[in-house]
Amino acid sequence: MQASPAAIFTPADVSELLTRLRTVGKTEINKVYDPACGSGSLLLKAEKVLGHEAVRNGFYGQEINITTYNLCRINMFLHDIGFDKFDIACEDTLTNPQHWDEEPFELIVSNPPYSIKWAGDENPLLINDPRFAPAGVLAPKSKADMAFIMHSLSWLAANGTAAIVCFPGIMYRGGAEKKIRQYLIDNNFIDCVIQLPSNLFFGTSIATCIMVLKKNKQDNKTLFIDATKECIKVTNNNKLTAENISRIVDTFANRRSEAHFSHLASYEEIAEQG
Repeated sequence: MQASPAAIFTPADVSELLTRLRTVGKTEINKVYDPACGSGSLLLKAEKVLGHEAVRNGFYGQEINITTYNLCRINMFLHDIGFDKFDIACEDTLTNPQHWDEEPFELIVSNPPYSIKWAGDENPLLINDPRFAPAGVLAPKSKADMAFIMHSLSWLAANGTAAIVCFPGIMYRGGAEKKIRQYLIDNNFIDCVIQLPSNLFFGTSIATCIMVLKKNKQDNKTLFIDATKECIKVTNNNKLTAENISRIVDTFANRRSEAHFSHLASYEEIAEQG
C-alpha cells in the first residue's frame, strides 16, 4: 500500500477547515492523531489553532512511506514539538496499527489515500479485528476508504471528534461499503458530511468530501453541507477563503439548515436514501 500525493500534502486552507471543524467547542484536548499523517501538516495545524499547551499529551501519527515518515519527524522538531510530545510510527496502519494501547484520541484528523488497495478479505484475521468486526464486513480489497474510517472510529475517544477527507464514492457505492455505511448510520456515528469544491488538492480534480464522526452525539441527525461553491479560483486550482471556511464552520457548529447550502437530516431520511 503506497501513500498518495493527497495523503502526503494537504493544502493549508483544507487543513485549516479540518482543524476548526474538529475543535468546535474545545479549548484543549488530550492528543491529536492522524492514521495517514504524511509529512504531519494536519497534526501541526492542531497545534497552531489550539496552541502548544492545549494539546496536553502530544501528537500521534502513522505513515507507511519511510521518506515521508522521516519528513514528518523532522517537521515536529522544526515546529518545536519536543521528542517526548510526539509518537510517529512507520507501518501499514490498516494491517499493522500502532498506538492501539494508547488512551483513545479526542482529536483525529486525516486525509488518507483515496480508494487504494489493501489486504481486505485476503487476510482472514482482519474480519475479527476489533476495528473492523463491529460492521460485520470488511471494506473491499480494491478500495480501503471505509477501512480507514472504521480504524479512525475505533481509535476515537467517547468525547472526541474525527474529521476525515473522503473520496465521494463512499457515499453511494454498494456492496460492503454500503453495509459499513449502514452500520455508521444505524449507530449514529456520522455527525456531518461536507461536500467540498473540486480542484482543491494538487494533482487531482476530484471533488472530495469531509466526514465528521462522533460517538456521543446529542441528537440522531446528520448535517449535510453543500460547500461546492465556497471557493475562489487561483490559477488552475480552487481555494477556500477565510470567509468560506468561517461559513462552513459556523453552519457546522450551529447545526443549521440553510436553503441550497445545508440540511439537517433525520435518521429516517438518511435510512430511506441508503
